[in-house]
Amino acid sequence: MASTSTKSRILFIGGTGYIGKFIVEASAKSGHPTYALVRKSTLTSPRRSRIVHSFKSLGVNFLIGDLHDHGSLVNAMKQVDVVISTVGHGMLTDQVKIIAAIKEAGNVKMLDFPFLLFQRFFPSEFGNDVDRVEAVEPAKSAYDVKVRMRRAVEAAGIPFTYVSCNSFAGYFLSNLAQPSGDVPPRDRVIILGDGNAKAIYNREDDIGTYTIRAVDDPRTLNKLVYIRPPKNIYSFNDLVGLWERKIGKTLERVYIPEEQVLKLTRGDVMMALNHSILVKGCQTSFEIEESFGVEASELYPDVKYTTVDEYLDQFV
Repeated sequence: MASTSTKSRILFIGGTGYIGKFIVEASAKSGHPTYALVRKSTLTSPRRSRIVHSFKSLGVNFLIGDLHDHGSLVNAMKQVDVVISTVGHGMLTDQVKIIAAIKEAGNVKMLDFPFLLFQRFFPSEFGNDVDRVEAVEPAKSAYDVKVRMRRAVEAAGIPFTYVSCNSFAGYFLSNLAQPSGDVPPRDRVIILGDGNAKAIYNREDDIGTYTIRAVDDPRTLNKLVYIRPPKNIYSFNDLVGLWERKIGKTLERVYIPEEQVLKLTRGDVMMALNHSILVKGCQTSFEIEESFGVEASELYPDVKYTTVDEYLDQFV
């Protein structure tokens, strides 16, 4: 583990986004010199003022630039060791510009173990393992974009780490993945498929912590880091059962057969993602092999992650 003085300098692109802000915070709090590439307009935007203020209070350094401004990208790359992209889906293909800037910056190098790796790229992933997912449209096209980005990174010869954090707790647990409502149900719950497929639910803060722990770890070099804490793996039936025990009430369970779910996926990305995760069980349908991946809670057993059980307590 690197000392504070030798921790990698990390640049975030898309750091003010949903998952980005959690990883930026984890980076700054862990003592990494932390940089965020932002437009000038972001620093004065009322909509981003809370995030900007939070970043400033954490000591985050702002670099003015834009994903579409090659010069600013190259300049930013020359100041850091690691680049983490958390751009949204609409900008995923634009990450080829990051690859080009990393190569032009000319500081892609690696020192032999146990020294640090300099200039590692974490492309925007933070979801399912797109190389091993089973998905229907329109989710399939969304996954395919990330697959193409992985191949582009590898073809460029840039050291990388991919993070598969599976499901965001804020998206799936805050309302038990129900089509309406912003809190878990107390009367009736809709279950896609038979409810037996197992999925993984992680709190966003923990995703940030595990991601930053992987930055200077030679074990995660050119690997997929899966965030699969054992206490966060649940079938949906078991998840509903856990919630029922917390509220002391049995819910009416309404099961939607897969054939009907597939009809609902047409033109609905979120439903297609739910089909992949909650019906097909894409997050747990394969074993992690040493040749391509490592599991975060095994690498960092000292991290006290929030369990699904603990997370749901806030809604009781």
